[in-house]
Amino acid sequence: MKIKPTHNRYRDNCREENMKNKLTSSIVSVIAAFAVTAYTSSAAAGYTAKDLNGLSDFLLGNTVGMSEDVNGDGVCDAFDLVYLRMAMQSTGEFTEQSVAASEENVKYTGRVLYTNDAAWLIHSGCAAEFKVTGKSASVTIKGDGSESNSEKNRPRYAVIVDGEIILDELLSVKEKSVELFSGDTNRTATVKVIHLSEANNGSVGVGAINVVSDSSAPVVPAQKKNISVEFIGDSITCAYGVEGKDQYENFSTSTENFMKSYAYLAAELLDADYSAVCFSGYGTTSGYTSDGKKNAASLVPDMYDSYGSNVPFLKQAWDHQEHPVDAVFINLGTNDSGYVSKDPDTRSEEYIDEYEEFLGDVYNSNPDAVIVCTVGIMGCEEMYPYIQEAVRRFTVKYHYDNIHTYLSPTHNYQEDGIGSDWHPSEVTQQKNAYLAAYHISKALGIEPDEIGINSASEGTFATSVDSSANMSEYLNDWDKSYHVTTVSGGTSKDSIITTLSPVRLKKDATYRIKFSASADSGAEIPLSLTDSDGKVVFSDTFTGSGDKTPYSAEFTTDAADPEAVLSFKLGGIDSLRFSVYNMEITRIK
Repeated sequence: MKIKPTHNRYRDNCREENMKNKLTSSIVSVIAAFAVTAYTSSAAAGYTAKDLNGLSDFLLGNTVGMSEDVNGDGVCDAFDLVYLRMAMQSTGEFTEQSVAASEENVKYTGRVLYTNDAAWLIHSGCAAEFKVTGKSASVTIKGDGSESNSEKNRPRYAVIVDGEIILDELLSVKEKSVELFSGDTNRTATVKVIHLSEANNGSVGVGAINVVSDSSAPVVPAQKKNISVEFIGDSITCAYGVEGKDQYENFSTSTENFMKSYAYLAAELLDADYSAVCFSGYGTTSGYTSDGKKNAASLVPDMYDSYGSNVPFLKQAWDHQEHPVDAVFINLGTNDSGYVSKDPDTRSEEYIDEYEEFLGDVYNSNPDAVIVCTVGIMGCEEMYPYIQEAVRRFTVKYHYDNIHTYLSPTHNYQEDGIGSDWHPSEVTQQKNAYLAAYHISKALGIEPDEIGINSASEGTFATSVDSSANMSEYLNDWDKSYHVTTVSGGTSKDSIITTLSPVRLKKDATYRIKFSASADSGAEIPLSLTDSDGKVVFSDTFTGSGDKTPYSAEFTTDAADPEAVLSFKLGGIDSLRFSVYNMEITRIK
């Protein structure tokens, strides 16, 4: 998803792009100057990766940056950055170096705690990312004791070098060394170690990074991104069972992969840093319960202000002020439904109160962040009105209205597949990534391109008839299918017209229209998409062939229109039964 900053808080992005251009021009000038000017690394000896990143942040206008006049000309500018980088490039001698995976040397993603000589990746998606320069490099991986869990419950992690996964495994030893690369010549590689399973099943420690290098700072953190999003959720956010073969396969960390979670994928679409706070089976009022009794031992609010681990040496408080985010995305309510649904008249009020209280905690912890709330991927749509009411009360109490809600569509597992224990498939996670990125973008005042978004999702079916025709219609609230039965088809195709509107269209965009429809075999039903002025954008004919015949086609727009109309002409055929299912009009490019 390409995003266009429009919100005031992101005007700095434009200034940053200008700064990058200036940096590029300055670097070219300095490199040319070095062709005729002597320079030695001793000019900036003693500088570290922390200095390099602090100066970079300063030049990009980040508040955490630190100015440093490296070349002594009285000005802190791009020339200082180039001098510093060149000074750190080579000491003239290759040596074996051991670099700690501390935040000075490594970029942390999510709630990562450095203690006991390791960076502990606690939650789903927690990562340590860095650039390493040398002839060879390796990283030490450590376990917090959970490596002794049963095989199906051991932590899963991956090591990625220059975008390629070189290792994806369950951690089964207390400590091991993973080779990143080796050779006879210098190489600079981007490395990420990421926790793929969830906090409930243990953490993964990133120990020392060992490198043979001639650089005085062979390991530096990866660059931070301009946007940061915190995702709060349950097993759906953890990507529980996303790689499971079917709904009958039970849980295993080997099928849990946060890189296939809607949260990780949405962050990728937004080009954002992220943090995930998610636990399978957890809720805000009650965790998962099969008998309707309250499960007060599995509540996200109880864990929100900590790193999230129950391992004694990792049980520490999380400092929200030290880790501000731009947006908080909450996907909770699925597990609460097992408790609330048993007595909705009284328990719904309890749920609303406690959800509102949690929103207050989130807001007080992140006072500058927008908030987006959703539920529905695994059903439980009855929880959505309670969330809406909690949000309404929150806005009144806190006088804060930059909070948004939307109902996620229930996964269509018949078409999109399903994971372990009836959890969302990869296809469902990807679809919800597009949705999450879309709604986060809107909340932040960023114009979304709507790639992957069903532009007909907010549309309403209706059928009109003229005086020569007669029909009945029915909307199935459960699966959103729409059904029309004609008694008398009237005098022409235009006598009965079923419409779906509005359909949002972007300019110069390609869409895929996809649905299943039931109609009498051989029945020819014209369909068209017209803009708000009546101009035809796309037209075709659907030919009935029995029950739920799939249909798919693509078209390209030449103008934007937020109120286009999809039409099916059903007139002229007596006793026609027409049903349409799973309507999607999705932008694909």
